[in-house]
Amino acid sequence: MRSARFRRTRRASAVTLVSVLTLTALAACGASSDNGSGGSEDGAPSDPAAPLDPKTKVTLTIDCMPPAAKAAELKEWKADVATFNKTYPNVTIEGRSTAGQCLEPPRFTAMLKARSQPDVFYTYFTDLPQVLDNDGAADITAYVNDTSVPALKDIDPNVLGSLKQDGKLYGLPTSNYTMGLLINRRLFQQAGLDPDSPPRTWEEVRAAAKKIAGLGNGVAGYGEYSAGNTGGWHFTAAMYSLGGDVVDASGKKAAFNNELGRQVAKNLRAMRWEDDSMGKTQLLKWGDLQKQIATDKLGMFLAAPDDIAYMVQQLGAKYENFGMGPIPGERATLAGGNNYMIKKGISSDKIKAAVAWLNLKNLSVGKGQFDWARTKQDGLPVGVPQPNFWLNGSKATDDAARVEHATMPVANFKTFMDNPVAGKAEPPKAQEVYKVLDNVMSGILTNKDADIDKLLSTAESQVNQVLATG
Repeated sequence: MRSARFRRTRRASAVTLVSVLTLTALAACGASSDNGSGGSEDGAPSDPAAPLDPKTKVTLTIDCMPPAAKAAELKEWKADVATFNKTYPNVTIEGRSTAGQCLEPPRFTAMLKARSQPDVFYTYFTDLPQVLDNDGAADITAYVNDTSVPALKDIDPNVLGSLKQDGKLYGLPTSNYTMGLLINRRLFQQAGLDPDSPPRTWEEVRAAAKKIAGLGNGVAGYGEYSAGNTGGWHFTAAMYSLGGDVVDASGKKAAFNNELGRQVAKNLRAMRWEDDSMGKTQLLKWGDLQKQIATDKLGMFLAAPDDIAYMVQQLGAKYENFGMGPIPGERATLAGGNNYMIKKGISSDKIKAAVAWLNLKNLSVGKGQFDWARTKQDGLPVGVPQPNFWLNGSKATDDAARVEHATMPVANFKTFMDNPVAGKAEPPKAQEVYKVLDNVMSGILTNKDADIDKLLSTAESQVNQVLATG
C-alpha cells in the first residue's frame, strides 16, 4: 500500500478540479507536445546515455505539484523550478496539482487507459504491474546513469528493484517506508513502561498493551485496522514480522493459512477478548488509529514514520509525544513507497529532461526534498526517519543534516533507526488480497467466538481466486 501518508492504501477522495502552474499555457489535460518519435521535439535523434543539452527546448507536464493549500510545499516547488531553469533555461515545467489526494484509484486507472497521464506521473511502487499492463511507462534504463543521477550508486537497490521488471527500470523513487511500531510516549510513561525501549516481540506488545489499557478512561493499549483494505495490509505486515508471507514465491497461491497465520490471528484475539486491551470500537481504517494515538487514547500500533508528521500537521499533536521501534518479531517488515514514471512515447529529450528534474527534486542530497535547512525554515517537519533510501556516504551526509535541522526529538526514533528490519514488498494484487484479509481481521476483532481456522480457510480460497484471475 502506498505511503506519503496513504501510500499503503489509497484513501478515497472526491476527484477535484486540476489546477496548473505553467510557464506557458497548458494544453488539454494529459496531452503531450511530443509526436512520439523518440527523438527531440524537432525529430532529431538523441543518444539516451548522453547528457541533456542545456539548449534543448522541451515542455514537461508533471504530476502532483503541491496545491495552493500547501503554501510552503508549493513555494519550494517553484524555487526548485527556478533552480532547474538556471541549468536548463529552455525546459518549461508545467506542474499539475489536485486539491485533494494526488491520485485515487478510479482516476488513475482511467488516466492510464486513456493514455492521458502527464509526461512525468506519480505512482506507488505497487502500481508498476498496472502501468505496464497499460503500456504506460517508458523504459528509462538507458537514461539513468552516474551522470544523469550522480547519487545513483547510493540509492538502496531494493528500492530501485521495486521499480524494475525483467531488469528494466521504469521509475525513480520519491519516498520509501518500512513499517515499525509507533508508540505514545506519554501513555508508556504513565503505565510504567520505558518509552525509549518499545516492545520488540509480540509477547512484549501484548504485555505492554495490558498495562496501558489498565490506565482506564477509554485508553486502548494496542490498535488495529480491519476495514478499507487496511486490515489486510496490517495482517500482511504481521505475517512478514514473523517470517511468513501471504502469497507464495510463485505469486499464484495464498500462503497464510498455516501456523504463522494462526499465530497472528490468535494473538490479536487474545489481546481483543482476553486482555480487553484493544478497545471496544473496531472496524477501523486509516486515520482512525492516528486520531486515537494523537489524543492519548491509544498506546501503540503498526505504522510508517510519516504518520507522525501527519498527526502533528493535521491533528495538532506534538512530535515529542511519539516514538518508534522496529516491527515486533523483526524477521521482515512491509516496505513500500512512491515514485515517478515517465510516459511511454515521449521524445528522448523529454525523458532526459524528466530524469534531470527528478534528480534535482528527489534524488540529490542537500537539494530539493532533501534540503533540510530550507525545509526547517519553511516550517515543515525535519527528523522523520523516512524517506531513507540512501546508502554509503549519501546516507551519512543526509542523516547528519536531518539531525542538525531537526524540528522534532530524533532520539525518540533511535530504536527504530538503530535496528533496521529488512523490507519486503507488498504481495501481487495487493489491494485485492488486502480486501479479502480485511474479513479475517474484522472477524477476529468483532466476534469473540470467531472460528479462526474457518476465517483463514475461506480467505485462502478467495485469495487463490484473486491470484488466478487475469
